[in-house]
Amino acid sequence: MAETENIFTLTDEEGNESQFELIGNLDINGNTYVALVPVESENSEEEEYVVLKVEEDENGDEFLVTIDDDDEFDEVADAFEDQFMAEFDYDAVEGEDAE
Repeated sequence: MAETENIFTLTDEEGNESQFELIGNLDINGNTYVALVPVESENSEEEEYVVLKVEEDENGDEFLVTIDDDDEFDEVADAFEDQFMAEFDYDAVEGEDAE
């Protein structure tokens, strides 16, 4: 994993590299998780993001891993959805209550 500010270069199992931008991070149950969007999809109408878990190797270096446990993934994905939805104030929609 290489990092330049909020851009990460991730390498998959086949050695393919892709760049992702960090859009959020959360600490849940003593673990840190990150949400990333592919850099090349920034201009698309509907952005999809990936959620990965931060782990440390024996030298203390951080690396990202996929979340294999379905329950853990669902809990983390729900928490990110809540975080992203909280960024929008749906109660203050202009003109909604105006008559």
